[in-house]
Amino acid sequence: MRNFGKLIFGLVLVTVFFGSSLFAFKAIMVTDTGGLGDKSFNDGTWAGIKKAASELKIEAKVIVSNEQTDYIPNLSKAAEEVMREKDGGIVFAVGFLLKDALEKVARQYPSVYFGAIDFTLDQPLPNVIGFLFKEHEGTFFVGYVAAAMTLTGSVGFIGGMRIPPVERYRIGYEAGVKAYSQLRGKKVQVVVGYTNEFSDPKKGKELALAQYSQGVDVILAAAGASGLGIFEAAKERSEAVAGKGYENIKKAALAKKRLYYAIGGDMDQDYIVPGLILTSALKRVDVASYLGVKWAYTGEFKGGTVFLGLKEDAVGWSEMKYTKDIILSRAPWVLNDMNYLKELIVSGKIVIPDNDNDLKVFNVSSVKLPK
Repeated sequence: MRNFGKLIFGLVLVTVFFGSSLFAFKAIMVTDTGGLGDKSFNDGTWAGIKKAASELKIEAKVIVSNEQTDYIPNLSKAAEEVMREKDGGIVFAVGFLLKDALEKVARQYPSVYFGAIDFTLDQPLPNVIGFLFKEHEGTFFVGYVAAAMTLTGSVGFIGGMRIPPVERYRIGYEAGVKAYSQLRGKKVQVVVGYTNEFSDPKKGKELALAQYSQGVDVILAAAGASGLGIFEAAKERSEAVAGKGYENIKKAALAKKRLYYAIGGDMDQDYIVPGLILTSALKRVDVASYLGVKWAYTGEFKGGTVFLGLKEDAVGWSEMKYTKDIILSRAPWVLNDMNYLKELIVSGKIVIPDNDNDLKVFNVSSVKLPK
């Protein structure tokens, strides 16, 4: 996530109009401190809102928070704006860190619809819908890829903060590594670290370089815009081996030279450093925000919690546009394995752990992979 600076009023407004509408309805998104431009969580949520706004021909707007102290005033400002619309609207609070703020603001504006992205309220309110994701079901597969690709037997995980969504990212990733070890007989360890920031690429890069120096050669970035620094570290270390540019990277990878890879998170980030971001753990926050706008607009909105996972096609992995040949050259079976395991998970025959206790006993060694 990229911070847009300390502005006088502590917020940035982005308003987009999508044609004329018979309804005076507004969808407003309040970001966390990462703001727009993170190529991840906030951008994904905004994409879903824009899609719904375009289809429904309504107004969409972003209020960017620069500090955590902005959350309550920004949510309140958004709610006041929605209340002035003849047909109302919906306000989105994007990210777990806005939970406490939304708890307070939603009670003060009971006639306003709110969408909570990545969290739900401890005490449900009829005007708040919380969207939670089964991140672990998606990161399971990128963990499987990481285990298949490592030459050192050591892969890394770098999270932003130890909050529930990030921990589900980690647990699913470790489960995927564990599954590969059990099914393909390759011992792989996971090195875990946190930037404690979602908007500091410098910290992400420093931690990634430290892990690479410890023998890690693949890192999952689950740190918002801090992850952009992880990608930069992968590029810097790999270009020192292979030379600059995608063609040189691919040539070195196919020659099985030791390169330094990353894995993206939330959106398809493979394009950011082609050939070095093996895949991305997709988390379709755009699906959640799109549905939230649509339900509020059509009157189908119901307070409570919606869970989105593999079965709903809300998590998964990217198409590997730049790396599929590289991955298959090292582990030609890996995509077939993943698709087969996906069937077992969707059908309920395999349950991916979402907590450390279940991770400890997770075992898929009895699964018979197709030949």
